[in-house]
Amino acid sequence: MPGSLRVVIVASEVAPFAKTCGLADVTGALPVALARLGHQVSVIMPRYPTIERAVRSLEKVQDRLAVPMGSHTEEGAVWSAKLSARTPVYFIEHQAYFQREALYTAINGDYPDNAQRFAFFAKAALEACQTLKLQPDILHCHDWQAALIPAYLKTVLQHDPAWASTSSLLTIHNIAYQGLFPPEVMEFLQLPAHTYSPDGIEFYGRVNYLKAGIVYADLINTVSRRYSQEIQTAEFGRGLEGILRYRERDVYGIPNGIDDREWNPARDRLIAARYTATNLSGKQRCKRDLLDTFGLSPEWMNAPIVGMISRLVDQKGFDLIESAIHRMLALDLGLVVLGTGEARYEDFLRQIRERYAGQVGMTIGFDNALAHKIEAGSDIFLMPSRFEPCGLNQMYSLRYGTIPVVHATGGLDDTIESYDPASDHGNGFKFEAYDAEALLATLQRALTLYRDRPAWERLMQRGMQANFSWVKSAQAYADLYATALTKHRGSPVPV
Repeated sequence: MPGSLRVVIVASEVAPFAKTCGLADVTGALPVALARLGHQVSVIMPRYPTIERAVRSLEKVQDRLAVPMGSHTEEGAVWSAKLSARTPVYFIEHQAYFQREALYTAINGDYPDNAQRFAFFAKAALEACQTLKLQPDILHCHDWQAALIPAYLKTVLQHDPAWASTSSLLTIHNIAYQGLFPPEVMEFLQLPAHTYSPDGIEFYGRVNYLKAGIVYADLINTVSRRYSQEIQTAEFGRGLEGILRYRERDVYGIPNGIDDREWNPARDRLIAARYTATNLSGKQRCKRDLLDTFGLSPEWMNAPIVGMISRLVDQKGFDLIESAIHRMLALDLGLVVLGTGEARYEDFLRQIRERYAGQVGMTIGFDNALAHKIEAGSDIFLMPSRFEPCGLNQMYSLRYGTIPVVHATGGLDDTIESYDPASDHGNGFKFEAYDAEALLATLQRALTLYRDRPAWERLMQRGMQANFSWVKSAQAYADLYATALTKHRGSPVPV
């Protein structure tokens, strides 16, 4: 097909096979959207135990995959399944490295052999591309777990004719996670010695896997325009702002899309009633169901319910919630929270639920069906994140007529336009200063509008009619692939 690119997406997690965060949502949806645009897309990820629960059948496509790891060779295998009819997924098997229930961490913290696990994964992905004859035009690598791949392409494999036409793109989903390891890992990485330098993968006396991708990838992108700018500053760059500023011309921002087949109140089987922008009556039934599910008083049917689905950590703004909670709950609203995270915030929310019984509901953990109920049954969705590379829940919320109140950072700033009462424009509310006073003032503005039902319903309908599907984002990625290939090959590539 003219203009069709061969794309291999390499990631440590892909929905529905394995998921810990939004990375999996992206790597599960983007390949399918790209395939619909006519590109030949394959996905490579580790084989975890969760995969058997997500697919009906697996096919072994390679019995022996030999990967050099310094003084010895590790052996794996490759299995395959389908992400969609036109999108194969290849699973890298290694019993010792990947047959673990958790992807990255044990009870006491990160697995101590993560450096070995994901060095093996990067090398194995490259080897699988060759043995399976995938011949990628683009290797699209996600986060630190796959970020060594561009370093191998630009060093060890630089003069290998098999890789001469392959370009690389690194997507940074959250720069806070970088893959930092002691310098001894250089022995099994088998990268040239000169790469361990301040201009290469060295980072304050350690090896930084994410930096390897930033230094050596043809292009780099993040998952929103504003976040691509923020990570070039000392406030958000986590020590990598210097190298990112150096590569400023190669850094792009492409917002994530959402799967509007799964997140669609007109067809959602997980909610109490379906509804549309032109018929909102089902949302009240969803609200009643949400109150029943969390054991909140029926009197809250006549007051706003604020929903949160989040990791319970500082990054997500729970230091602000902790500071503002009593004044927030004095504003005549109900609150429901779903999430897991730091023990201090879990304990804090349990105490708040007990103190405000009937007004506050909380579930520790993650439950997909409950997440859909919260999106459909809440009136307001609160995302006070300190930083947010893209965010998906604000887009889910708009789709469900649930008005976002957000901190103006990263993808939240890109996707939410503050409501202007003078022009009756906007799709939510956002605050600039990261403090409890700004959060409370913005929440109060939303509650004031909530009491004007015609204006509130117009706001709901605008959000529900917005298009956040993957089609636009997938085309932006295809265009970026073409730019990467032009940079790598030195001539225009039509797509």
